[in-house]
Amino acid sequence: MKHFFIILCLAAGFTATAQKHELVKRWETDSVFKVPESVLYDPDHQVLYVSNIEGTDPWGKDGLGSIGKMGVDGKVINAEWITGFNAPKGMGLYHHTLFVADMDKVVVVDLHQGRIISTIEVPGAVGLNDISINGSGVIYVSDSKAKKLYRIQNGIAAVHLENLKGPNGVLFHKDVLYVLDAGGLYKVNADKSLTMIVDGMEGGTDGIENIGGDDFIVSTWGGVVYHVNAAEGSKQILLDGRAAKINSADIGYNPATKTLYVPTFWKNTVVAYEVK
Repeated sequence: MKHFFIILCLAAGFTATAQKHELVKRWETDSVFKVPESVLYDPDHQVLYVSNIEGTDPWGKDGLGSIGKMGVDGKVINAEWITGFNAPKGMGLYHHTLFVADMDKVVVVDLHQGRIISTIEVPGAVGLNDISINGSGVIYVSDSKAKKLYRIQNGIAAVHLENLKGPNGVLFHKDVLYVLDAGGLYKVNADKSLTMIVDGMEGGTDGIENIGGDDFIVSTWGGVVYHVNAAEGSKQILLDGRAAKINSADIGYNPATKTLYVPTFWKNTVVAYEVK
């Protein structure tokens, strides 16, 4: 009986550990966005930016794209705040400036003026996707189509990694660069080699956010959202929208309120979840 009790306790402990994270839905916008691909939280202005691809071709250079602006409470300020993009995707912030991955260039937006002020050319780029910026203003941007990761410093772009399988989400966090590539989360080492943290994430790995310590949330375009513990190399499904055909593209995160923002792509909404 004693051994049976111990086994039960161990099983209960394992279950509690495996199920310790969950997403609790808080709100969802109306379908006012136009193929929203990415959401970015701006802590200084307490707003969210949403990249709208618009159109039926996520990689079309059609001039239809825009950036929307909304409150952290879900109230839409302007669904098409800044226009003049092609197929905008990932975004990054540095010194009140917004950097947006847009096909073959990075578009620079002055947030005070609310307008595009310049572009950064990325030679050889064909499908820029996600962006992350370190504390010195160095930009890392993935190219899902060319299967590369670029590094941009002082406005000059250079290939940082190549021969990847299908890179998308990129995150520079506490002096470590992470990249999502074809279902796996990898740490990029100083010598540019990759160390796998976890793989087998189905649906096309898309966005990545750190939620504290070694804990990350990874979204997949197909609709699955995962919790990943980098120290353990473990993953757990938090959300699965595949049956309902609800995508989960490039996520945003507010650490102060532990809120995850998920753009639903073809459903044209943004959904907020509290991370438990």
